[in-house]
Amino acid sequence: MAAVPSTMLELGTLAPPIDLPTADGTRWSLADQPPSPALVVLFICNHCPYVKHIAPALADVTRRLQADGATVVAVNSNDAERYPDDGPEAMGAEVAERGYAFPYLVDADQAVAHAYRAACTPDCYVFDGERRLVYRGQFDDSRPGNDVDVTGADLDAAVRAVLTGAPVPEPQHPSIGCSIKWRPGNEPPWFG
Repeated sequence: MAAVPSTMLELGTLAPPIDLPTADGTRWSLADQPPSPALVVLFICNHCPYVKHIAPALADVTRRLQADGATVVAVNSNDAERYPDDGPEAMGAEVAERGYAFPYLVDADQAVAHAYRAACTPDCYVFDGERRLVYRGQFDDSRPGNDVDVTGADLDAAVRAVLTGAPVPEPQHPSIGCSIKWRPGNEPPWFG
Protein backbone atom coordinates (compact mmCIF):
# COMPACT_ATOMS: atom_id res chain seq x y z
CA MET A 1 0.00 0.00 0.00
CA ALA A 2 1.57 3.26 -1.16
CA ALA A 3 1.38 5.97 1.46
CA VAL A 4 0.71 9.59 0.46
CA PRO A 5 1.14 12.57 2.82
CA SER A 6 -1.34 15.39 3.23
CA THR A 7 -0.55 18.73 1.59
CA MET A 8 -0.73 20.78 4.81
CA LEU A 9 -3.02 23.57 3.63
CA GLU A 10 -1.88 26.98 4.91
CA LEU A 11 -2.98 27.78 8.46
CA GLY A 12 -5.44 30.66 8.62
CA THR A 13 -7.21 29.58 5.42
CA LEU A 14 -10.96 30.21 5.55
CA ALA A 15 -12.94 26.95 5.32
CA PRO A 16 -13.91 26.47 1.67
CA PRO A 17 -17.64 26.04 1.03
CA ILE A 18 -19.18 22.58 1.23
CA ASP A 19 -22.60 21.78 -0.22
CA LEU A 20 -22.88 18.06 -0.94
CA PRO A 21 -25.29 15.14 -0.71
CA THR A 22 -24.93 12.79 2.23
CA ALA A 23 -24.67 9.04 1.91
CA ASP A 24 -28.45 8.84 2.53
CA GLY A 25 -29.24 11.39 -0.21
CA THR A 26 -30.04 14.47 1.87
CA ARG A 27 -27.90 17.61 1.45
CA TRP A 28 -25.43 19.12 3.89
CA SER A 29 -24.18 22.67 3.45
CA LEU A 30 -21.56 24.37 5.57
CA ALA A 31 -23.34 27.68 4.99
CA ASP A 32 -26.46 26.29 6.70
CA GLN A 33 -24.66 25.14 9.85
CA PRO A 34 -25.11 27.17 13.03
CA PRO A 35 -21.99 28.78 14.45
CA SER A 36 -19.84 26.46 16.51
CA PRO A 37 -16.52 26.95 18.29
CA ALA A 38 -14.81 24.28 16.17
CA LEU A 39 -15.36 22.72 12.75
CA VAL A 40 -13.76 19.39 11.88
CA VAL A 41 -13.63 18.36 8.21
CA LEU A 42 -12.38 14.84 7.53
CA PHE A 43 -11.55 13.26 4.18
CA ILE A 44 -12.13 9.54 4.53
CA CYS A 45 -13.41 6.61 2.47
CA ASN A 46 -14.60 3.06 3.04
CA HIS A 47 -11.92 0.85 1.52
CA CYS A 48 -8.64 2.51 2.56
CA PRO A 49 -6.64 0.38 5.05
CA TYR A 50 -5.51 3.54 6.86
CA VAL A 51 -9.12 4.63 7.44
CA LYS A 52 -10.19 1.11 8.41
CA HIS A 53 -7.34 1.09 10.93
CA ILE A 54 -8.63 4.20 12.74
CA ALA A 55 -12.39 3.83 12.10
CA PRO A 56 -13.50 2.58 15.55
CA ALA A 57 -11.51 5.31 17.33
CA LEU A 58 -12.62 7.89 14.75
CA ALA A 59 -16.25 7.13 15.59
CA ASP A 60 -15.58 7.44 19.34
CA VAL A 61 -13.38 10.54 19.24
CA THR A 62 -15.66 12.49 16.91
CA ARG A 63 -18.75 11.57 18.93
CA ARG A 64 -17.12 13.05 22.05
CA LEU A 65 -16.02 16.16 20.15
CA GLN A 66 -19.55 16.65 18.84
CA ALA A 67 -20.94 16.28 22.37
CA ASP A 68 -18.58 19.07 23.45
CA GLY A 69 -19.80 21.45 20.74
CA ALA A 70 -17.67 20.77 17.67
CA THR A 71 -19.27 20.41 14.23
CA VAL A 72 -17.88 17.31 12.48
CA VAL A 73 -18.35 16.29 8.86
CA ALA A 74 -16.61 13.74 6.65
CA VAL A 75 -16.17 13.85 2.88
CA ASN A 76 -15.57 10.93 0.52
CA SER A 77 -14.01 12.22 -2.70
CA ASN A 78 -12.97 8.90 -4.24
CA ASP A 79 -14.03 8.05 -7.78
CA ALA A 80 -16.93 5.69 -7.02
CA GLU A 81 -17.13 4.51 -10.64
CA ARG A 82 -13.68 2.96 -10.42
CA TYR A 83 -13.98 2.19 -6.68
CA PRO A 84 -17.60 1.08 -6.10
CA ASP A 85 -16.82 0.22 -2.45
CA ASP A 86 -16.75 4.00 -1.97
CA GLY A 87 -20.14 4.67 -3.56
CA PRO A 88 -23.09 6.19 -1.67
CA GLU A 89 -24.78 2.87 -0.89
CA ALA A 90 -21.60 1.45 0.60
CA MET A 91 -21.07 4.72 2.49
CA GLY A 92 -24.47 4.32 4.13
CA ALA A 93 -23.55 0.80 5.19
CA GLU A 94 -20.24 2.11 6.55
CA VAL A 95 -22.02 4.74 8.66
CA ALA A 96 -24.24 2.05 10.17
CA GLU A 97 -21.41 -0.43 10.74
CA ARG A 98 -18.99 2.08 12.27
CA GLY A 99 -21.54 4.08 14.21
CA TYR A 100 -20.46 7.37 12.68
CA ALA A 101 -22.52 10.22 14.14
CA PHE A 102 -21.27 12.80 11.64
CA PRO A 103 -22.66 13.48 8.15
CA TYR A 104 -20.75 11.48 5.51
CA LEU A 105 -20.76 13.41 2.24
CA VAL A 106 -20.37 12.37 -1.40
CA ASP A 107 -17.92 14.61 -3.30
CA ALA A 108 -18.62 13.06 -6.71
CA ASP A 109 -17.03 15.84 -8.78
CA GLN A 110 -14.13 16.09 -6.30
CA ALA A 111 -14.45 19.89 -6.15
CA VAL A 112 -14.40 19.94 -2.34
CA ALA A 113 -11.24 17.82 -2.25
CA HIS A 114 -9.65 20.26 -4.68
CA ALA A 115 -10.73 23.27 -2.58
CA TYR A 116 -9.25 21.77 0.60
CA ARG A 117 -6.12 20.49 -1.20
CA ALA A 118 -6.96 17.07 0.24
CA ALA A 119 -4.51 14.40 -0.81
CA CYS A 120 -5.09 11.27 1.22
CA THR A 121 -7.47 9.33 3.41
CA PRO A 122 -7.62 10.06 6.25
CA ASP A 123 -6.91 13.80 6.08
CA CYS A 124 -8.02 15.99 9.03
CA TYR A 125 -8.78 19.72 9.15
CA VAL A 126 -9.80 21.79 12.18
CA PHE A 127 -11.19 25.31 11.90
CA ASP A 128 -11.89 27.74 14.73
CA GLY A 129 -15.14 29.60 15.44
CA GLU A 130 -14.35 32.05 12.62
CA ARG A 131 -13.81 29.04 10.33
CA ARG A 132 -10.09 29.74 9.99
CA LEU A 133 -7.79 26.72 9.67
CA VAL A 134 -5.89 26.04 12.89
CA TYR A 135 -4.91 22.38 12.38
CA ARG A 136 -4.35 20.08 9.44
CA GLY A 137 -2.73 16.69 9.44
CA GLN A 138 -2.89 13.32 11.11
CA PHE A 139 -5.46 11.69 13.36
CA ASP A 140 -2.60 10.31 15.47
CA ASP A 141 0.75 8.50 15.12
CA SER A 142 -0.81 5.07 14.50
CA ARG A 143 -0.53 3.43 11.08
CA PRO A 144 -1.44 -0.09 9.97
CA GLY A 145 1.29 -2.39 11.23
CA ASN A 146 3.29 0.10 13.36
CA ASP A 147 1.95 -1.20 16.72
CA VAL A 148 1.07 2.31 17.96
CA ASP A 149 -2.30 2.48 19.70
CA VAL A 150 -5.04 4.32 17.80
CA THR A 151 -6.13 7.18 20.04
CA GLY A 152 -6.94 10.16 17.82
CA ALA A 153 -4.63 12.18 20.08
CA ASP A 154 -3.55 14.76 17.48
CA LEU A 155 -7.05 15.56 16.25
CA ASP A 156 -8.48 15.49 19.77
CA ALA A 157 -5.78 17.82 21.15
CA ALA A 158 -6.30 20.32 18.32
CA VAL A 159 -10.07 20.45 18.78
CA ARG A 160 -9.81 20.58 22.58
CA ALA A 161 -7.43 23.54 22.26
CA VAL A 162 -9.90 25.38 20.04
CA LEU A 163 -12.79 24.61 22.38
CA THR A 164 -10.90 25.97 25.39
CA GLY A 165 -9.20 28.91 23.67
CA ALA A 166 -5.73 27.42 24.10
CA PRO A 167 -3.04 27.37 21.40
CA VAL A 168 -3.22 24.37 19.09
CA PRO A 169 -0.30 22.04 19.89
CA GLU A 170 2.76 22.09 17.67
CA PRO A 171 4.28 20.58 15.65
CA GLN A 172 1.50 19.52 13.30
CA HIS A 173 2.31 16.32 11.42
CA PRO A 174 0.99 15.49 7.95
CA SER A 175 -1.49 12.70 7.68
CA ILE A 176 -0.36 9.60 5.82
CA GLY A 177 -2.79 7.41 3.92
CA CYS A 178 -4.08 6.18 0.61
CA SER A 179 -4.22 8.73 -2.17
CA ILE A 180 -7.64 10.11 -2.98
CA LYS A 181 -8.77 8.15 -6.04
CA TRP A 182 -9.05 10.95 -8.58
CA ARG A 183 -11.24 10.63 -11.63
CA PRO A 184 -9.08 10.36 -14.77
CA GLY A 185 -8.23 13.86 -15.94
CA ASN A 186 -9.29 15.42 -12.61
CA GLU A 187 -6.01 14.99 -10.78
CA PRO A 188 -4.94 18.17 -8.95
CA PRO A 189 -1.53 19.77 -9.48
CA TRP A 190 -0.25 18.39 -6.16
CA PHE A 191 -1.04 14.77 -7.16
CA GLY A 192 1.69 12.48 -8.35
